[in-house]
Amino acid sequence: MKHIVYLSLGSNLDDRAANLEEAIRRLEAFGKITAKSSVYETEPMEVESQPWFLNCTIAMETGMIAHQLLATALAIEQNMGRRRILPKGPRTIDIDILFFDDSVEDSETLTIPHPSLPMRRFVLEPLAEIAPEFRHPVLKKTVREMLEYLPSHTGTVRKLKPI
Repeated sequence: MKHIVYLSLGSNLDDRAANLEEAIRRLEAFGKITAKSSVYETEPMEVESQPWFLNCTIAMETGMIAHQLLATALAIEQNMGRRRILPKGPRTIDIDILFFDDSVEDSETLTIPHPSLPMRRFVLEPLAEIAPEFRHPVLKKTVREMLEYLPSHTGTVRKLKPI
């Protein structure tokens, strides 16, 4: 069975754009990428004393279940040099599952939809580019609506270019 998933990718170490492209290339081995947002340069949140990020979102069709996709994303992060030293700190690559079909899951290892999604401009802007009408299965708001109602003080996000 094919699942439609939306992923957020971010990088703020080394060649940030190359890291995004490499992570997407690796994800293609596990499903079909059906949409890619532009790349956005974004201000770090929470841990502010670190380099700015490049972020993007993708839509993907996959036969994996959610926990398999999580394990795959974590393995890609580790293989690309991510070290979890400081929570919310610098990273070569970060891959987050935003939505998995319209499912809702809350386990010790995985929460879908991503719990911080409605408060993250750096995720909502690129996601609105590729899935503006996708409806959050819990909040019942579209991605566009979540972005429209986001407070303006949620970080600087600058659109750069398509991937």
